[in-house]
Amino acid sequence: MYLIGGVHLHPHPDHTGGPRAPVVAVVAVGGAVGALLRYGASRVWPNGSDAHALWRTGEAAFPWTTLLVNVVGCFLMGVLTVALKERFTHAPRLLNPFLGTGVLGGFTTFSSYTDDTRRLFENDQAGAAVGYLVLTVAGALAGVTLGVALTRAVLRRPRRTGSGPWRDA
Repeated sequence: MYLIGGVHLHPHPDHTGGPRAPVVAVVAVGGAVGALLRYGASRVWPNGSDAHALWRTGEAAFPWTTLLVNVVGCFLMGVLTVALKERFTHAPRLLNPFLGTGVLGGFTTFSSYTDDTRRLFENDQAGAAVGYLVLTVAGALAGVTLGVALTRAVLRRPRRTGSGPWRDA
């Protein structure tokens, strides 16, 4: 561990020497899991933005599901970052690439975010497109910040000991 600008920096377990094939494999498997979770979210909460809805109404639906997925994914990335980097520092080396890059990278979809924005602009829904741009960025930043803050608060809460009113009799 070393210190730069008052911040403790631990060697990142993903950047250690050793074979890269296991890292690539867990990222691929995690990405598939995350993409399946995102697909499940789109089936549970569809936007109604399919081609038939666009043809019927002439307007693209606001992509609420993609917005929600990205905000939740960023929140979970904040939780994961604090949990693995500040509390569970001896977690297996492949856990972070599996959960972070893999699962959460596959779950969040900033490529759909840009495509949804393009679609809204192309359908003369500039107000919705700009709102979507702003809401997604603000929501993602708020999500990761809230995830970090809540996880730190939970992990730093004092643990109960065997004494006091909660002690088993």
